[in-house]
Amino acid sequence: MAKKYVALLRGINVGGKNKVPMTELRETLEEGGYESVRTYIQSGNVLFESPRPRSEIEEHIEGLLEARFGIPLLVVVRSHSQMRKTVERAPEGFGTKPDLYYSDALFLKAPLTSKQVMDVVEIREGVDAAWPGDGVVYFQRLGAERTKSKLNRIASTPEYKLITIRSWATTTKLLEMLEKA
Repeated sequence: MAKKYVALLRGINVGGKNKVPMTELRETLEEGGYESVRTYIQSGNVLFESPRPRSEIEEHIEGLLEARFGIPLLVVVRSHSQMRKTVERAPEGFGTKPDLYYSDALFLKAPLTSKQVMDVVEIREGVDAAWPGDGVVYFQRLGAERTKSKLNRIASTPEYKLITIRSWATTTKLLEMLEKA
């Protein structure tokens, strides 16, 4: 029986690099045997169904995409229930004040753990806050001080190679889409 999933691709269609048209992305996954394939915005969010075990899907999709587009892409896959837990287990009040805070979910690809990320993520007092979750790190920055945030420093760490970031609005929208499918 097919289960619902979302694939989060890192680093496509950002600043004119790694261009991946959504139509071709959907076609690639459909040709790879995935069902009910849909995309959300241009930044690499793909909802689909598959009877395959989640443990096989990330590597399979990465192979399909590299063969089609000629670029290695990081793919983080979450099942419907995992996305629900990510949203339900967010720190109290996280993402509820978008006019005050920028809130992001840093999705981690195994074997990277939230503990490892928390050891390298830098926090600027009064600007940033971070909380570990299951396969995710919740990161919030004060909007008025966002230029002082240290979130971008994580990009210079080896751990960043196994992270893809989504805004909280995108994260909750993806769950909503999985719920309706």
